[in-house]
Amino acid sequence: MTTYDERASLTDLTATVERVRSSVEGVIEGKPEVVRLSLTVLLAEGHLLIEDVPGVGKTMLAKALARSIDCSVRRIQFTPDLLPSDITGVSIWDQQRRDFEFKPGAIFSQIVIGDEINRASPKTQSALLESLEERQVTIDGQTYELPSPFMVVATQNPVEMEGTYPLPEAQRDRFMARVSIGYPSPEAELQMLDVHGGASPLDDLQPVAHAHEIVKLIDAVRGAHVAESVRRYAVDLVSATRTHPDLRLGASPRATLHLLRAAKASAALGGRDYALPDDVQNLAVAVLAHRLLPTAQAQLNRRTAEQVVEEILQRTPVPAGPQQHDYGVGSEPFGRRPPRRL
Repeated sequence: MTTYDERASLTDLTATVERVRSSVEGVIEGKPEVVRLSLTVLLAEGHLLIEDVPGVGKTMLAKALARSIDCSVRRIQFTPDLLPSDITGVSIWDQQRRDFEFKPGAIFSQIVIGDEINRASPKTQSALLESLEERQVTIDGQTYELPSPFMVVATQNPVEMEGTYPLPEAQRDRFMARVSIGYPSPEAELQMLDVHGGASPLDDLQPVAHAHEIVKLIDAVRGAHVAESVRRYAVDLVSATRTHPDLRLGASPRATLHLLRAAKASAALGGRDYALPDDVQNLAVAVLAHRLLPTAQAQLNRRTAEQVVEEILQRTPVPAGPQQHDYGVGSEPFGRRPPRRL
């Protein structure tokens, strides 16, 4: 069995991720927690959904992350007239060969930027379902594998804005995490005017990591240890969403898997080869909230899915008193702690 150290050392992982983080933060000022979550999703083999109002840097974040890694990048501008074949590709008749030739679509890239994904019709949005979950595309009965690493960074405007279509529940469930960038602080916005005023910082952004390095790091994250108590804690959190009176749709088993993978990646970013309940707590809102559907009464009471997840975190008992061998050499005991955000 391959051990964690045989895949990649924590030192290698930390150094590579630090280069990517510094590169992205040079473009996105004042949002370190958003950048960290983006890197967590990348190392956990997930996809990221960035939701916020226009003009706060959603596409800039996606582009900065893509350009910081030396890999293939494609951008898809989602519009109401976008067709599914524009994303997946199409078979075209070749008169010389007298046979159909497959022309790959924009999804055949290692990092795909889906800009304003909820402006496309539900039919077009459904073209992403197979690629998001199975990392493959099936056209005319033929299955084509997508490259590795593969990550979709999608941006969307709030659904109450004009010209948007709500994402289907099945599609939201395939995104590992959702993040909102929010408005910058006055100091960060003033610094943005200095940096972005003359030219775009993306013009000078150079790759600081190669695709094969990211693949090795992803393999290393897979080997992180998760104790039985931490796995059960994640299951308890997700199960609580399915019985909560303010929710008409709870989180799926896929959400549990995504939460565990993200916790492993978060632990690795923290220099640990084992996950703690803190890792699960820090990621619970980002991983679970966008999958939940509040009841009509909860919406009338202005109860959001994020508030429900925070309440579940407060009510769910945290594993306490682990043995040292449960979490790895050098791990520290921990007790019941208040939930902390990423």
